[in-house]
Amino acid sequence: MNIYVDFDDCLCETALHFSGLVKEMFDKDVPYENIQFFNLQKSFSLTEEQYQEMMIKAHTPEVLLTYEETPGASETINRWLDEGHNVSIITGRPYSAYEASRQWLDEHNLQRVKLYCLDKYGRDSFIKDSEFSLKLEEYYKMHFDYAIEDSPLAFKFFDHLPALKVMVFDRPWNHNAELPNDNYHRCIDWKTIRELVK
Repeated sequence: MNIYVDFDDCLCETALHFSGLVKEMFDKDVPYENIQFFNLQKSFSLTEEQYQEMMIKAHTPEVLLTYEETPGASETINRWLDEGHNVSIITGRPYSAYEASRQWLDEHNLQRVKLYCLDKYGRDSFIKDSEFSLKLEEYYKMHFDYAIEDSPLAFKFFDHLPALKVMVFDRPWNHNAELPNDNYHRCIDWKTIRELVK
């Protein structure tokens, strides 16, 4: 099988770290469970300048490398790899974050997975002229049997694969999202994902 895995808030606890970062940088207290929108500027009530400042800091190597692994992620992915499946990490992080992201994967025993940076969210707005290693036209030529994703904004990238089964990692910002069809399954943890991906 070919399996797509998102990085932030699937492999690691990015939003949880952002909650602490916003408190540290702007003295805004927004607990993780109150992050209601994938739009973090809206969730944290930040100005455009504050949002850009936070996102730039959040994508520095020293910060990226501190994100905690989501429990069960590396164990599950390595089990799939051992079974002969292909796993691709498709992240919306800009290519400037590639090296630190690759290091994070290597440090969490995920040396064997492929890592691609895809412009899912138009994020070159906060890191000017940022590049991405995977172009949309290249992505649309790829085939996946399963996808693990937390962002409702990324669901549109699955429309070209009608048989794809999507494991929606349950997060506060997707609780009110309408799942597009019966191929989408809400999963509370990697144990649930492991049981569904067969």
